[in-house]
Amino acid sequence: MIFSVVSLDKPNALELRLATRPSHLEYLDSQVESIVMGGPVLDAEGKPCGSLLLVEAPDEAAAAAFAAADPYAKAGLFASVTIRPFRAVYKDGTRVG
Repeated sequence: MIFSVVSLDKPNALELRLATRPSHLEYLDSQVESIVMGGPVLDAEGKPCGSLLLVEAPDEAAAAAFAAADPYAKAGLFASVTIRPFRAVYKDGTRVG
């Protein structure tokens, strides 16, 4: 099943995000088989202020474990993390559901 993982940074946390980014990307590279799509959420100035990941996981507990193991989460970057099941209806310009 696919889950959306929406994480919003704490205020004024850009320096922490940038400092932690290399280990965050290493973690995601090690989990690439579970990642459907992902990237930063941007603020009005185009700076990262959160993350959005679509991950394949057997259940919500596994998706939560995936999110908790992210170096960003371990560093205390996020003010909130919301995990919800996701069903694709369109992908790459094609209706799939």
